[in-house]
Amino acid sequence: MPAFYDQLHRVIDLPQVPQKIISLVPSQTELLFYLGLDSKIIGITKFCIHPYDKVKTKTKVGGTKQLNIPLIKELRPSLIIANKEENEQSQVEELMNICPVWISDIANLPDALNMIQNIGEIVGCATQAAALTYSITREFSKLNASALNLRVAYLIWRKPYMAAGAGTFIDSMLQLCGLTNAFDQQRYPEINNEMLIHAAPDVVMLSSEPYPFGEKHKAELRHILPNAKIILVDGEMFSWYGSRLLLAPEYFASVIASII
Repeated sequence: MPAFYDQLHRVIDLPQVPQKIISLVPSQTELLFYLGLDSKIIGITKFCIHPYDKVKTKTKVGGTKQLNIPLIKELRPSLIIANKEENEQSQVEELMNICPVWISDIANLPDALNMIQNIGEIVGCATQAAALTYSITREFSKLNASALNLRVAYLIWRKPYMAAGAGTFIDSMLQLCGLTNAFDQQRYPEINNEMLIHAAPDVVMLSSEPYPFGEKHKAELRHILPNAKIILVDGEMFSWYGSRLLLAPEYFASVIASII
């Protein structure tokens, strides 16, 4: 087989198409099932929840940042698929002693499409992956990306509040929706009430993950930002960068329609 490169520009050498795959990232696990690799997936994390009827039969190898490395070693995988942000570097480096590890690094839609195509090639599903990237690109082309002149605070955590800032995949999705991120700090800054007030967002999006914001939290934010529109959003649509991207544009259109 030819040498492959992951998104950290590391060479991944495989003697043959991998037959035993472990995925350490929920959105990439869903992608592998979408590509029809059900029988080759031997391990996933406890946070890999889609597709529900299929993931429940797979061996759970811990959380994305708390992996059961002895169990992974026992499963004898031929390929492990990880992510720079979602997995711990020290654990991933330890896994490299077990088998090849392909690592994604995704900040925007082009990165996600590149990941899908690269994973498709390394697992022997290049044609299916190419069809998927084409479909995703087509769906996003239908999204009206005209600037809406609305500032959005996208919250991912509570106590303390944390927002999705610049340089994140979520931020890139907001941009594709024509929205402006109210927080330009890099990555996921911790913010307090005063910072929220100073940011003066027109809209506050409360994500369903990783913190499960619900209706009861809207009143809490409304007290801090009485003039902002506060809505609950599906965090998977804004942060999962695999095959779920097929569904994201239509969902984004519904969110945009609800706030303008």
